Amino acid sequence: MSTVANLSDAAANAEATALGLLCNSGTINLYSGAQPANANTALSGNTLLATLTFASSAFNAPNAGVITADLIASAVAVATGTATFARLLKSDGTTVIMDVTVGTTNAGLTLNTTAIVQGATVSISAFTHTVQET
Repeated sequence: MSTVANLSDAAANAEATALGLLCNSGTINLYSGAQPANANTALSGNTLLATLTFASSAFNAPNAGVITADLIASAVAVATGTATFARLLKSDGTTVIMDVTVGTTNAGLTLNTTAIVQGATVSISAFTHTVQET
């Protein structure tokens, strides 16, 4: 049985801080294809389009459970396709942290375009994550 938790700002900030620390010097892999059911599900038929790297301090301090990414280094696309989701990995390059949707608006991770072209520079224009308080 699961319950819905109503977190205080302090608890939401602690959870957001812990999540942000996992991303320090980690990577953001952009993929095409259907997003897996959850971050524990193996990729299946997805194409890696680009790998971007978080700064050594991936996120700013949280505010009401919201963390905003610090500078994310641009990368050169390794394949052509439409970015549909991103998988975030710890700095070890293998431990999955979470999957997020990508788009040009109203997505977990915002790109200038989801149309990725091999050899082109890929940049992330915005990435925030919210720990739900209620």
